[in-house]
Amino acid sequence: MLSNLIEDAGLERICKKRMTSLLNDVIILFAGNSGDGIQFLGKKLSDTCTSSGNYISTFSDFTAEIRAGFSGVKIHISNKHISYTGEKYDVLVVMNAFLLKKNLKKLKVGGIIIADISGFNKNQLKLAGYLDLEYTLKKYKVFCLKISSSLYKRNIKINKKKSFLFKNMFVLGFLCWLYNLNFSKNVFFSKKENKYNLKILKSGYFFGKKKGFYTEKYRIFYYKKKSGRYRNINGNEGISLGMIAACKKANINMFYSWYPITPASEIFNNISKYGIKTFQAEDEISAITSAIGASYSGNLGVTGTSGPGMSLKQEGLGLCFMLELPLVVINVQRAGPSTGLPTKTEQSDLMQAFYGRHGECPIPILASKSPSNCFYISFIACKIAIEYMTPVIILSDGYLANSYETWKFPKGKDLKRIKVNYNYKNKKLPYERNKNGIRFWVPPGNRGYENLIGGLEKENLTGNVSSEEENHEFMIKNRQKKIKKLKNYLPLKKINIGKKKGKLLILSWGSTYGCITEAVKKLIRKGYSVSSMHIEYIYPFPNGMKDIIYNFDKILIPEINNGQLSNIIREKFLISPIALNKIMTFTVSDILNKVYQVL
Repeated sequence: MLSNLIEDAGLERICKKRMTSLLNDVIILFAGNSGDGIQFLGKKLSDTCTSSGNYISTFSDFTAEIRAGFSGVKIHISNKHISYTGEKYDVLVVMNAFLLKKNLKKLKVGGIIIADISGFNKNQLKLAGYLDLEYTLKKYKVFCLKISSSLYKRNIKINKKKSFLFKNMFVLGFLCWLYNLNFSKNVFFSKKENKYNLKILKSGYFFGKKKGFYTEKYRIFYYKKKSGRYRNINGNEGISLGMIAACKKANINMFYSWYPITPASEIFNNISKYGIKTFQAEDEISAITSAIGASYSGNLGVTGTSGPGMSLKQEGLGLCFMLELPLVVINVQRAGPSTGLPTKTEQSDLMQAFYGRHGECPIPILASKSPSNCFYISFIACKIAIEYMTPVIILSDGYLANSYETWKFPKGKDLKRIKVNYNYKNKKLPYERNKNGIRFWVPPGNRGYENLIGGLEKENLTGNVSSEEENHEFMIKNRQKKIKKLKNYLPLKKINIGKKKGKLLILSWGSTYGCITEAVKKLIRKGYSVSSMHIEYIYPFPNGMKDIIYNFDKILIPEINNGQLSNIIREKFLISPIALNKIMTFTVSDILNKVYQVL
């Protein structure tokens, strides 16, 4: 057993006198089998730390199968705002021997291992290939949790065969003891969550307190945040709340249609909590066309999907673009092609967003950079859709969708006003436009504004079907001109970190923001002439971007694909960027090593 090996190695000591070390931050990795409650454990610890006054950033990793494979959560807890979960971790919480072997290489020397000994019997150690665990563990501090026997001793009436269902809460209680977290004030369970959870959490806390494993305990410095309400938020929650806030600002109703697909399905779960009209369609085509129907009737139509579903929505996007109605389409990207790896991240749908439709059909594209940024991106996407009478694409991804970070709740007065292009006072034609070339939004049932709907080309002003070539060319140019004018609405592009001129500019989009930001900060401290620019408005590109690009000798573009943004930048700006492509998530080391090579 693991406990015997540890005791023989002299690693488990009981001391009455304890020291408390103050930390600026700590990175914890939880690793267990699917069904061990690892994701729930990570969420509860994140909420606890935020309630205690710290900032957090998390990353979730799990398989697509139910109760098969492995599940992991990495949590970076800090006393300052953070946007990256880090590479190596300080604490490794493992539920079995195989996961110890799999994850041990990224645990810092001298780090902490918290192990459930039920996953370290002789057979499991043999299967994991551990012949000499004693030597392996000498570099680390090890805590053994005898979860099943501890619950039995504390008279918590749970069948021993079912005790594994609650070991995640026992671990949470132990971490509350180890890091001086006040679980009585900051750990909350809903009525739906099991009644045993709080009891088992307490048993984990008092297990650590009674055993007093080491002379050393820990506490993370609290950062004095600005006044306001804070909560943890993941990307899907951010998108949901951003759209709801936008509809409140515009004083219109939202209609959300969807077809179940990972990792976008959680958006529906979040939206349905707030009484929004929702519709689960029989397929992706029905989902987008029903959203278009909602927009035609005067609501904001929204639909969410991932890669395979986005392919099926392309003709519907062209229809909405032709009708000039507001629509928001959310693509939470995942690894492909086809079904691919539904729970893994890629940035591989950028080309599809740019060029996926037939015909001349330019549609605004926005991309989120962090979980909290998803709120603002979805709010702006709704604002553009409503004010410019056009469909808008939001690109998120699986990393953002499932990762949490600390977010300050915005006040309604701080959000921008959204103006709806209604005009009932003066009688106008159905496709008559304002000074910016944007048609007025007139829901059906208004006398004098009757027009034909459908995908056939419209006659200017009247909206009647027209087969005239001259009219078709005029309408294509007119619709494109309207989208190009959006550049004047977007904020002037600026450098994210670094100087305005230099040897190397790192250009990025999407969820690589946190990793690249951390890497560039390190490079600047080392004296390298490096700057970074992150793009949130991908089409059309904002003003000022061209000037920034031409101010640098070289452009490096890291992407979780085979170079899609690199190809677009090469085409638009006639330069030859250096592509750094990876099909899995980037680390800071990946960025640093490439910059050393380039410079």
